[in-house]
Amino acid sequence: MKILANDGLSESGIIALEKAGFEVITTKVAQEQVANYINNNDISVLLVRSATKVRKDIIDNCPSLKIIGRGGVGMDNIDVDYAVEKGIHVINTPASSSESVAELVFAHLFSGARFLHDANRNMPLEGDSQFNNLKKAYTNGIELRGKTIGIIGFGRIGREVARMALGFGMKVLATDKHVDEAVIKVDFYNGQFINVNIETEPLEDIFKHSDFITVHTPAVGDHLIGSKEFAMMKNGVGIINCARGGVIDEVALIDALDEEKVLFAGLDVFEEEPTPAIQVLMHPKISMTPHIGAATLEAQDRIGTELATQIISLLKND
Repeated sequence: MKILANDGLSESGIIALEKAGFEVITTKVAQEQVANYINNNDISVLLVRSATKVRKDIIDNCPSLKIIGRGGVGMDNIDVDYAVEKGIHVINTPASSSESVAELVFAHLFSGARFLHDANRNMPLEGDSQFNNLKKAYTNGIELRGKTIGIIGFGRIGREVARMALGFGMKVLATDKHVDEAVIKVDFYNGQFINVNIETEPLEDIFKHSDFITVHTPAVGDHLIGSKEFAMMKNGVGIINCARGGVIDEVALIDALDEEKVLFAGLDVFEEEPTPAIQVLMHPKISMTPHIGAATLEAQDRIGTELATQIISLLKND
């Protein structure tokens, strides 16, 4: 059987699948040509990340497909229910990238709190002539320790963010419609650990009491955070979105940054991917990455292995 990993697959995943007798193709096929490629090459499994969309047209026109796999957590680029109705298995890897995404959240938090994103833009341009002025401009950094982080969405990634925040000495607030409480295990290098019980709170309390807010929800039909929500927040709050574009109203975010309601923002995802709005890209108070939350070597290795294990289990048992 043939597997098309259209958005790539780790070497460990490829090796595991080939060892099990599958042919793995990593050719990048343009979105509009995916269905034709699947049919012309008798593809049984289509693996994607966030770039390739698997909508009804592909599902309807590709009778050879037995499995659609998403390397990652979110499934909003796949018409999951429709595929299942058509008898296609849909799999993902919800546990593989939590640590990588959580670490990126803190990369953006540190970047915003210490002006790293702006300093890294300006130092190459003016560091030799305006060193003292830049030093003065970046003297009002803030520490994370002792601050309150509000986590919207308390699934695997949200809980991993909580674990790291506790390690930094932060107070953790969390909200989730489906989770009442969770025990967060904070491990230390020498085998010791502590368990911290966190009860979730109403969303409004997160907005009102957090020094930093990070979002970890699936794609929503409308903005989760807009002008009304920004108005509830503390002055000088920091906002991070490493979840899905569109969760935050970017127009309202720009206004909140310009009005100094929001001190800084960190964005890994955008409303208009893959062509983010120029007002966002050029804003000096936004730390940005190009949707790389799960893009670590370790996460990709885990994702590839987990996908391979699921595929082998499903198809070898048919």
